[in-house]
Amino acid sequence: MQTGWKMLGEVSDTPTELTGIVKWFDPVKGFGFILDAEGGPDILLHANVLRNFGQGSVADHAQIAVRAQNTPRGVQAVEVLSIEPPEGETVAPIEDLGENTVEEINALPLEPARVKWFEKSKGFGFANVFERDEDVFIHMEVLRRSGFADLAPGEAVCLRVIEGKRGRMAAQVLAWDAGLRAPR
Repeated sequence: MQTGWKMLGEVSDTPTELTGIVKWFDPVKGFGFILDAEGGPDILLHANVLRNFGQGSVADHAQIAVRAQNTPRGVQAVEVLSIEPPEGETVAPIEDLGENTVEEINALPLEPARVKWFEKSKGFGFANVFERDEDVFIHMEVLRRSGFADLAPGEAVCLRVIEGKRGRMAAQVLAWDAGLRAPR
């Protein structure tokens, strides 16, 4: 089914809002692809477009809304409108998050932070919250459930933080810009 796009190859100056699922995104290569929810062609997602939204990566299978244009090279995202974490996967609870519900986590205040370091291969990292001395632990599974695939040192994020068994721990990670738009 075509999603209102002209024939592939015809250039369109007017972006169209589309939703889909992230097929894959590789921050090292600087791009990835989105599967159009309406069955149209795959949509190229360039790292610069994602960075303009405030994120350096996005998790595979995350739900995403974009403005896209048909270009001579195919359909390309020109603006990210929203990203939601992957849905529908059966996931084990993260022990350190305790019994907190999604609603309880969403009610926590947003804390602006910078990523100190994050190693995907180790499955964790740390961030410094502005005007606080202690680091905040970020677990890979929390990051993935927040819609990210990775974090870069120095990246600005917003965190919802709980007191875990071993100290402060991120319960949710939001892009800096998304955090600014979130209700407080």
